[in-house]
This record gives sequence, C-alpha cells and structure tokens, in this order.
Amino acid sequence: MTISHAPPDLPAAPDKDPAPGGLTSPGLEPIVPASVRRARLRSAPRWLRRTVGPLLLLALWQVFSATGVLHPDVLASPGTIARAGADLIADGTLPAAMGVSLQRVAVGLVLGGVVGTALALVSGLSRLGEDLVDATVQMLRTVPWVGLIPLFIIWLGIGEAPKVALIALGVAFHLYLNVYAGIRGVDAQLIEAGESLGLNRWGLVRHVVLPGALPGAMTGLRYSLATAWLALVFGESINADAGIGFLMNQAREFFRTDVIVVCLVVYAFLGLTADVIVRTLERLLLQWRPTFTGQ
Repeated sequence: MTISHAPPDLPAAPDKDPAPGGLTSPGLEPIVPASVRRARLRSAPRWLRRTVGPLLLLALWQVFSATGVLHPDVLASPGTIARAGADLIADGTLPAAMGVSLQRVAVGLVLGGVVGTALALVSGLSRLGEDLVDATVQMLRTVPWVGLIPLFIIWLGIGEAPKVALIALGVAFHLYLNVYAGIRGVDAQLIEAGESLGLNRWGLVRHVVLPGALPGAMTGLRYSLATAWLALVFGESINADAGIGFLMNQAREFFRTDVIVVCLVVYAFLGLTADVIVRTLERLLLQWRPTFTGQ
C-alpha cells in the first residue's frame, strides 16, 4: 500500500506587510515631501499667484460693502469705484489729469536725478569733493522737504515751479545717498587690479567704479520714483488746477470717496508701472551680476 505524503497547505500570503508585534498595519498614504508640495505651488503661473492677495482683498471689500459693514459715506464699494473710474475715463477727465501729473513727475525726476547723481559723483570720486559736498547734503536731507512748501511758494510762486522743485528735491537726496554709497562700496582690490592693468583715473572710473556703483544707483532710482509720487501728492495740493491731486481735492470737498479711491488706485498703478520699468532696466544692465532669486 503506497502512502503519498502531500505537502501541507501553505497559509495565504498576507495582503500587507505585518507591522511590528505581529499586527497588520492599516493602509498608509504616501508621504509627499515639502519640496514636492512647493514645486506644485510653483507650477502655477506667477501672475496668478501674485493676484491671489489683491483679489481676496477685493472680495472681502465687496462683501463688507454689500452687507452694510462699510457704509458708502465711509468707503464706496468696488463696483461703485469701478463705475466712477469708467465715467472719468469716458469723459476724458482722468487721462488728462494723468498726463499733467506724469509731466510733473518726469521733469522733477530728470532735474533731481541730474543734480543728485552729479553731487554723488563729486563727493564719491574725490575726497576734496566729499569734504565740500557731503556735509552740506547730509545736513539738508534731514530737513523735512515737505516743510519747505511755504518757502517754495514764496520763492517760486504757486505755478508749476514749486511742484516740480518739491519732486526734484526728494529725488535728488535718494539718488545722492545710493550712488555715493555704491561708489564707496566698490572693492578696493578691483581698483588695484585696474591700476595694475594700466588704467588711468578716467579708465578706472569708467570701467570699474561706475559699473560697481550701478546696483546702488538702480536701488536709488527705485526709491526716488516712490518719493516722486509721494512728493506729487503734496505738490498738487499747492493751488493746483489740474492733475490727479486736483481731482482728489475736488472729490474731498464733495465727499466723493469713490473718486478719491480711483485717484489712489491710479497713483498705485503708476508707481507699480515705474517700478516694473526699473526692474526691467536692472535685469538688462546688471546681467553680469548673478543674484539670489528665491526658492
């Protein structure tokens, strides 16, 4: 009689790996590293990410206005402000005011930029120039330039001159400080290297000092543009008969918060546009300088 020895039945393999202690672990979700999550967020267009904050603010503003939390006499709703802006554009009031304000800023920026840069070059490139110029400029820049409005009215009248002078004054100080700091921040070893290559004084200034001071000059230009718009607001309060500040003064007299906010939005838009232009110039002029752009 033949006896067959069949192998015993093997236990079925578990579906999941046993956990420590002989227990079967529950279903686990894969862990997504933080770097992967950041990469997913960065995959969205940058312009979309940058508009999330303003759009959320507008939505909250509209909700508060619709529910009565914000009274129209305190602050108009975004819809009312949009209609007011459309009306001002349709009748040509807003474009004309923007043209006048832009002209004032442009003239003041050019005058202040020339004066501030020239003084910074004199003071930064020469010790004698520093002794003659820097102390005076440092003393004058501590004087609140807005407080000079009464003197400007006495000296220059109430026309365009005091408005342009106020803008130019604010621009000149910012450019002077940043260009001067940029010149004095050039590495002394670069100067020695230029001298060892046979560069004369003008060659050192042209090929070493000015390129080294350019990052500081661009930073000063950004500050100067912001100051120019701030000075414009004060300048257009001096008996102005045109410009964005003139529209704001008129709207204040009639309690038109919608028009006031439209003018503020225009100021912000013009300032943002100017900053974008300067950033573009920085990318074009400072391609030789690698910088950290964030992660």
